[in-house]
Amino acid sequence: MEQAKNLRIVFMGTPEFAVPSLRALVAGGYQVVGVVTAPDKPAGRGQRMHESDVKIAARELGLPILQPVKLRDPEFVETLRAWQPDLGIVIAFRMLPEVVWAMPRLGTFNLHASLLPQYRGAAPINWAIINGETETGVTTFLLNHEIDKGAIIGQIRVPIGAEDTIGTMYERLMEVGTGLVLDTVERIAAGKIEPIEQQGIDESALRPAPKIFKEDCRIDWRWNGKRIVDFIRGLSPYPAAWTAMYRAGADEEQTAKIYAARFEEAAHEEAACGTVESDGRTFIRVACADGWIRLGELQIAGKKRLAVRELLLGWRDVLQYRFREP
Repeated sequence: MEQAKNLRIVFMGTPEFAVPSLRALVAGGYQVVGVVTAPDKPAGRGQRMHESDVKIAARELGLPILQPVKLRDPEFVETLRAWQPDLGIVIAFRMLPEVVWAMPRLGTFNLHASLLPQYRGAAPINWAIINGETETGVTTFLLNHEIDKGAIIGQIRVPIGAEDTIGTMYERLMEVGTGLVLDTVERIAAGKIEPIEQQGIDESALRPAPKIFKEDCRIDWRWNGKRIVDFIRGLSPYPAAWTAMYRAGADEEQTAKIYAARFEEAAHEEAACGTVESDGRTFIRVACADGWIRLGELQIAGKKRLAVRELLLGWRDVLQYRFREP
């Protein structure tokens, strides 16, 4: 049995989701000998160089940082080897080549925000909510040659509430995941892991979690109401579900991001999907396949994100609009 806090750990990650685990390792007295994160890149209107959340945290913690452009770069690999890692930890990073993940003598494990083998891919939290799941979780697994297909070490199940969004679940899974990372390190050091291979699985029964692009976020008002509400929740607040809208007699389309909504089941034989109803003061609702989507919060392109009551104070011609399906 080894002492977990004597292990030389290399931590690899980029976004905010990885930061609490890094901070908890350092605060807990674990020996993080270095951090690998994404290179700085230009972002925003001014194209200023943006540092990853993990880099910012690593610098605050006084840890050595590597930012390789290519993970097979010989200079990077040699520097990594010089750190003499016993264990690698990966959270929301790139796919690693074998020369990197096989380097630590105890291997490298990854924290993934789903109950693997379900929701392999870049956006597991989003897709679990979009698909109407009532449960998700976090998984640690050993890296191998395939994305998210390594042997599972540990899992924690987490319920998804009817009001949860990607925002609330992200925070919850980030916290739960931090605990699982520390537990996994302790179990590896103690030799108390029995990794479960992801084999003999009916791949057709699995739901994927691919990266989400803007066009993937467009609402189709011909869907049923529950599907639309789950879709909005799974993309709120980022990247946000959106719709095209147009005013009667006008040629130009506008777009609006929708952050909150609820479903009202109702028959409306005369209202085509995308039809807008409002009292001009307190509500806006949009016809869908089996009822109405009552909007809670939205942002018309070029304007502020507002609750519907606030938005209607300045949107007098709302009834002249219709939300367009793709």
